[in-house]
Amino acid sequence: MSRPGSGSASPDRGPIQRRLAGRHVWVDGELLPADGRHLSAFDRGFQLGDGVFETLRARGGRPTELDEHLARLRRSAKGLDIELGPETEASVAAGIATLLGAERLAGPTGDASIRITVSRGSVTARGLLPLEHVTPTIVIQAWPVPAPPEDHLRRGLHLVASTVRRDPANPLAALKTTSRADYVFARLEARRAGADDALFLTIDGYLSEGTSANLFLVRTTDGRGELATPALACAILPGTTRTWLLAWGVRAGLAPVEGWLTSADLARADEAFLCSSVAGVLPVTRFEGRAIGSGTPGPWTLRAREAREAFIRGEPEPEPEPEPEPEPAAAPAVDR
Repeated sequence: MSRPGSGSASPDRGPIQRRLAGRHVWVDGELLPADGRHLSAFDRGFQLGDGVFETLRARGGRPTELDEHLARLRRSAKGLDIELGPETEASVAAGIATLLGAERLAGPTGDASIRITVSRGSVTARGLLPLEHVTPTIVIQAWPVPAPPEDHLRRGLHLVASTVRRDPANPLAALKTTSRADYVFARLEARRAGADDALFLTIDGYLSEGTSANLFLVRTTDGRGELATPALACAILPGTTRTWLLAWGVRAGLAPVEGWLTSADLARADEAFLCSSVAGVLPVTRFEGRAIGSGTPGPWTLRAREAREAFIRGEPEPEPEPEPEPEPAAAPAVDR
């Protein structure tokens, strides 16, 4: 039998090991078989969820917004006093390239979801308060990105409100930590309700975010089209796709609005969608069983998705389709 942490596979190859056969993970600078044993039982990420992570997408071997994700990873780590060396960004970038190559996801048609996980590292002593100067554990994983279910794009998503409330005063709200129990609980609530995802509200009842995505509304105010999203103060993660979409909205002719939005704002919106680094833009057409707007994915949502997917592919932003020309007015009838 292999020793724990050796990276070699267990002789008992169950269904999980068989599915991982031939795949790889990157752990602390080494490319290892995915079906091996990689972490110590004393790792604080395993014991306490004491870590941070990032997920991003790569098309054709090119990670999307890698610098932004690595900057947020470092900010999250700093928020928990996890010490990252100055070489971390370069090491992770090289690790991603190595892993994508090993997973055959670096070619022109490769479409990968990448997760970078940093735990505080292994500490044999018990207790919550970490020792100082612990060497972090850094892991990179990659998966092929499946096409979204056709129903999600044609019908849109149904969201329900989670009973878990977000506290805007919580300093952890803006950190992407590996402590995900609240998010798992909310997703279970959604499944029990027959919904696709759950939406968090703040303790005062304002809209916050989805379990793995930021929320946007398209609405019309005083004749002006707006792209509205909960403010950073609403206990949300500052998503990289969120930042990109706010800039896209300006280019597309929608006024960006970051504010304290309510469930009533969502119910009255013309359109709504969720956005994340891997899934991109996904339409939301129902909340708590009631239709949003027309109850079908709206034109602005589909346009935003198309623009974001083009950006991920490294292609120019699509030109909007021209508005249809109005039908000429019929000539008035003339009495003879």
